[in-house]
Amino acid sequence: MNLINTTIKPFKTTAYHNGKFVEVTDQTVRGKWSVFIFMPAAFTFNCPTEVEDAADNYGEFQKMGAEVYIVTTDTHFSHKVWHETSPAVGKAKFPLVGDPTHQLTRAFGVHIEEEGLALRGTFVANPDGVIKTLEIHDNAIARDVKETLRKLKAAQYVAANPGEVCPAKWNDGSKTLKPSLQLVGKI
Repeated sequence: MNLINTTIKPFKTTAYHNGKFVEVTDQTVRGKWSVFIFMPAAFTFNCPTEVEDAADNYGEFQKMGAEVYIVTTDTHFSHKVWHETSPAVGKAKFPLVGDPTHQLTRAFGVHIEEEGLALRGTFVANPDGVIKTLEIHDNAIARDVKETLRKLKAAQYVAANPGEVCPAKWNDGSKTLKPSLQLVGKI
């Protein structure tokens, strides 16, 4: 099932966020760009490095009007302890979302049934809750959030500039393309 250009399915769960337990739903993520970063589980090896990478770049996400949601199949209680005990995870100022029922991991197509864990999946959704980018890969391979930022910028650019597309290796300020019959075979 391809999730690109589909609306995030209804969900309701709890996150640990800035010292509190907060409800997160498909409705609370509306109104701004959202970045969902799925990870297998708290207290693993690669996951804290990815949380720290997202935390180190969180200011850039905020400047772009986006919220980051780290999602694992653990509970929000586990996320509280993870945040308090891991120096890397302790940097997180964004919601650490618990998905113990696997509602989100299944809805986003990253659930590993036989393990009860999530694959490493990254999704960017627009303010209407429509998924614009996704990347899913093996749990042994951690991500670089700078690529997620690049994709978010590209998604925001094409949303603001209908009729233009961002070519390979596009970065903010780079030249875009306007698809037309005249471009066919010219690139």
